[in-house]
Amino acid sequence: MADRFDTTLTAEQAANAPAPSGLVAGIKSFAAGHGGAKAVIEYVGKRGARIVLVGSDGVWGDQFADDTVAARQACAKAGVTVENAWERELMDQMRPSNDLWRSMARRTMAR
Repeated sequence: MADRFDTTLTAEQAANAPAPSGLVAGIKSFAAGHGGAKAVIEYVGKRGARIVLVGSDGVWGDQFADDTVAARQACAKAGVTVENAWERELMDQMRPSNDLWRSMARRTMAR
């Protein structure tokens, strides 16, 4: 009887849950447009998980998933390697655009 009210997601159920197709398509599109990509998944609390994508050309962007399991599944289906942490080589590969630098400067100046 208690099983009907159990809302705990087991590892097996999580592994079999489908990744959102729109998320997979977005990751594939980014990777295709930048000569491949690597990802770092960051847990952001109730919001879910942030997938930071770093293209082979140094351009980076992000996507959001409902949780880290969905993020990992979407990256796997899109063929993007997930790094376990921000390694020095990956950070050195990132090249922020001039627009990003300007937007960060505006945020700093607005404080």
